[in-house]
Amino acid sequence: MSTLPKIAWIGLGIMGSPMSENLLKAGYDVTGFTLEQDKLDRLAAAGGKAASSIAAAVADADVVITMVPASPQVEAIAYGADGILENAKSGALLIDMSSITPQTSVDLAKRAKDKGIRVLDAPVSGGEAGAIEAVLSIMVGGEQADFDSAKPILDALGRTIVLCGPHGSGQTVKAANQLIVAVNIQACAEAVVFLEKSGVDLAAALDVLGGGLAGSTVLTRKKDNFLNRDFAPGFRIDLHHKDMGIVTDAARNVGAALPVGAVVAQLIASLRAQGDGGLDHSALLRSVERLSGQQV
Repeated sequence: MSTLPKIAWIGLGIMGSPMSENLLKAGYDVTGFTLEQDKLDRLAAAGGKAASSIAAAVADADVVITMVPASPQVEAIAYGADGILENAKSGALLIDMSSITPQTSVDLAKRAKDKGIRVLDAPVSGGEAGAIEAVLSIMVGGEQADFDSAKPILDALGRTIVLCGPHGSGQTVKAANQLIVAVNIQACAEAVVFLEKSGVDLAAALDVLGGGLAGSTVLTRKKDNFLNRDFAPGFRIDLHHKDMGIVTDAARNVGAALPVGAVVAQLIASLRAQGDGGLDHSALLRSVERLSGQQV
């Protein structure tokens, strides 16, 4: 019989499904809940258990992991009579891996403490590919002892796992991550349009750029998206729009200027307003193409 902690996983989307499956591969007992039946069927097919509600999923769990889109969804699954805090056992560890506002994480930790539930905020970077390959970067906020107990679980999900400070710190670092990624994608998109309009072999150009100082994880991961105009969502524009709102608001609160970030945030908002919110964030290329007079 396994001595590993029992895990409840709430939220089985693009990221949550492969991440929960990696825990199953590592030998963990995983019970999941989400609103889509096909995602529950996928978990069951991988060896997990499908629960009929949040309360049923978390009742016997030692660790509850959540991966949902934004702060309102975290609050919806955490609070209330049917939520995590009312139904998880005292002493359980709640690891929220969603990307939400730092203040939401701080508030969740305070309310959970009253129920005897420990909390870590542990958002991730690496996208769908990183989730599938279990090579995510995981930035964590919370207590050292809770981080230490969660580390073996997080090791099954990612490669770079760092405690960044107290509650909310993981979300603050994730906001900075999303700022860097957005600006990087925008720069890559502008370079792609510039290269193509100049008549350069784009594939060759991106290969050599990737090997120099201009190289980045973003360019490596998104190169094929640019070359093939394949914008099937690995990380949707809608979600990056949400994240840019988080970072611009947090920066305003601490008095940090984000001049380039503010421009890219507006470009993301514009792309979303034009109906591209469901596409991968590499679709920022479409915005540059439109601005350059190309038919998209």
